[in-house]
Amino acid sequence: MYPASFRYARPRNLDEALRLLQENPEAKLLAGGHSLIPAMKLRLATPALLVDIGRLAELILRLQRELFVVAAELATPRELGHRLRDGETRVSQAMVDALGGLVVDLEASVTIPKEFVVPGETMTSAALEVARTIVRRAERRVVTLQRLGLLGESLVLPYLNRLADLLWILARAAEQAEARSSTPARSGRRRVARPGSAAAAGTSDATRTSDPTPEV
Repeated sequence: MYPASFRYARPRNLDEALRLLQENPEAKLLAGGHSLIPAMKLRLATPALLVDIGRLAELILRLQRELFVVAAELATPRELGHRLRDGETRVSQAMVDALGGLVVDLEASVTIPKEFVVPGETMTSAALEVARTIVRRAERRVVTLQRLGLLGESLVLPYLNRLADLLWILARAAEQAEARSSTPARSGRRRVARPGSAAAAGTSDATRTSDPTPEV
């Protein structure tokens, strides 16, 4: 069986993807497609618009480059901190604010669970969860550096905190892109579905706004 007719969009960056989702509430995200495409062929899923996020390498590259800035600041002895340059070798407020803006934008396009969920519902979300775990580990190491007096006034900690939040939300988006729902950590709880689906009815009042991992 062939899928019902649909429109296809492949955004070049995150801003374009968010715009498409905001303008088309019934759209579905396409990441790996291992679950969504078979469902479409059986007409169990009939999205009017398919938004392919497989080309959003621009965001990943940007985050990778910013992590070099984080590394440069952490590798610089405190007594040489005056040599650091914002946005190049030292985390700037603009970098932190930009991540915070991404978190807010993404929250509007996915259903945010109200409680802890079991990670790794899809391969993509599992990879994002591994990255988030590494960022959280780095966050704890930075706290140790601050307590030891080895790191002066710095924005590395809030930057890593926002980055962990972003990765957590991206993992939920990746699950919902493949028409998968998050598995609650406690048994007997409802699974969290993508907004706009029947399973998502009544969940639009979700209050969780970030990665639920306890902060240090």
